[in-house]
Amino acid sequence: MSGFVGVVVSDPSLQGQFTQVELRSLKAKFLSLKRDSGGHATTKNLPGLMKKLRGLNEVISEEEIAAHLSQSYPDADQEIEFESFLREYLNLQSRVSAKEGGGGGGGGGKTASSFLKSSTTTLLHNLNQAEKSSYVAHINTYLREDPFLKKYLPIEPTDNQLFDLVRDGVLLCKLINLAVPGTIDERAINKKRVLNPWERNENHTLCLNSAKAIGCTVVNIGTQDLVEGRPHLILGLISQIIKIQLLADLNLKKTPQLVELFDDSKDIDEVLSLSPEKMLLRWMNHHLKKAGYKKTVSNFSTDVKDGEAYAYLLKALAPEHSPETTLETKDPSERAKLVLEQAEKLDCKRYLTPKDITEGSANLNLAFVAQIFQHRNGLTSDTRQVTLNQTASRDDVLLSREERSFRMWINSLGVDSYVNNVFEDVRHGLRSHSQGSQGKEITDADILKWANSKVKASGRTSQMESFKDKSLSNGRFFLELLSAVQPRVVNWKVVTKGEDDEEKKLNATYTISVARKIGCSVFLLPEDIIEVNQKMILTLTASIMYWSLQKQPQSQSETSEQSEPSSMASDAASDIASEDAASITAASEGEEVNSLSDSMSNLTTYDAISNASPAENGNGVAG
Repeated sequence: MSGFVGVVVSDPSLQGQFTQVELRSLKAKFLSLKRDSGGHATTKNLPGLMKKLRGLNEVISEEEIAAHLSQSYPDADQEIEFESFLREYLNLQSRVSAKEGGGGGGGGGKTASSFLKSSTTTLLHNLNQAEKSSYVAHINTYLREDPFLKKYLPIEPTDNQLFDLVRDGVLLCKLINLAVPGTIDERAINKKRVLNPWERNENHTLCLNSAKAIGCTVVNIGTQDLVEGRPHLILGLISQIIKIQLLADLNLKKTPQLVELFDDSKDIDEVLSLSPEKMLLRWMNHHLKKAGYKKTVSNFSTDVKDGEAYAYLLKALAPEHSPETTLETKDPSERAKLVLEQAEKLDCKRYLTPKDITEGSANLNLAFVAQIFQHRNGLTSDTRQVTLNQTASRDDVLLSREERSFRMWINSLGVDSYVNNVFEDVRHGLRSHSQGSQGKEITDADILKWANSKVKASGRTSQMESFKDKSLSNGRFFLELLSAVQPRVVNWKVVTKGEDDEEKKLNATYTISVARKIGCSVFLLPEDIIEVNQKMILTLTASIMYWSLQKQPQSQSETSEQSEPSSMASDAASDIASEDAASITAASEGEEVNSLSDSMSNLTTYDAISNASPAENGNGVAG
């Protein structure tokens, strides 16, 4: 039986940017260059190779590539390893995209998800100091009393303190929990004063996988980017996390009074599928119309630059703080100043300055309007007129945990169109499609056998009969499985016996965070484990299996060419590899690991959607 034939990159987020075909091709070219250059790939001899790569040939010169590399590697003779080569290739592709017009800001013609993507997919912005200052103010306000962070806060917005503080991963994990409470079990965060590289990498892996789980797009961000404190990528990630926090209440489940914005005849499916940004625009225009504003605001940039819409909005929501002089003022800068003076009385000035309004900063204006919504939404408080009896069960179905998991997974892939509701947005076909697998299709039974054999090989006795085995509800089996594939990752001192609901929830929450910490992309919630949701249990097990298979050793020649990991990482990888080789033999009865791994790439939540009946999906719409 052959071993895993493929190129494995130590950073899962970086590996996710390429297919195996691309990685094998790039690795072959990289190794060929090293052989031809006396065994070393350096800043001096890379430009010729990179000039020929897809996306760079004929659009960027060797001189431009050399100049770009010199920014990160001033010494022309400094050796560059394969993973650094991959990162610089991605950076150069982004530079080319920006050069050809793909790196602009958020105009009104973009989709509502442009805010989500622009910050992370364009790497070479000029650093936006205004945004940085606003995000620092947000962090200082909301996390200043955090027991771990308070000794580091407040952050000074004018220097690099923010980017230095991000390097150990704790701040970003805390910020994610602020946006969506309970996403990360803090027991899984490494919080020693001085972290070793392994522990720091675990924190960043946990952060990126958790960010994906709450809806962030992180397709161009790797753990090394966070370790190095790369400003553009860090600000892009922070902006997404803060946005999710600010828009958390802009849905009918959290704020049922939002039905006031729609006619009774409005199709409830359309209402439920609105993105938070579109709901915020709908809310804003609702109040602007009542206040007598004649225009419609369709974006948070050009349509609000003159400050007039804000003057009318505050007049509608806070007339006691809105003198007529604001509307009568002709100068946009002066009007913006007056608007913010009024907003400050509502404690809504944190995110922008008058200049940010007049320059049409889309991110900061969206944050400003969302903050106004949080403080004073102006909607009726009489919930008796909010007739959600008929729609409540439908809302629960459409926003169910399974729908959420599928939606987060699809959005984590970085597809062009952001999915706000799986059942509505993909009813005419998925917006992205999975690649066809080669080799044997992996069955549920194969995954079950693999998981049981891994736990048994580790010396433990727990086994699961099926993916709906009620004994799984205490969470201990999955912690034993995670410990089997990565021995040091579970702190058994914090694991409970799982004898009551509270203990089960603690174990389930910890399980999800530990899985993300080692590099698994999982989108289920603790309740899915506690209630033994069969489909979600399957995807969790499959994710752990896929991660373990990816960690199989490469061929000896490939392994020797890569940079040496820490001794701890090397020993763990060796243990995992030897165990996997034995357990996969039992699971697949002789099938090659390569075929198994290729098939696993198709074993995702997409399959769960397509295989589930309409009744299982909770909706008559087939995926």
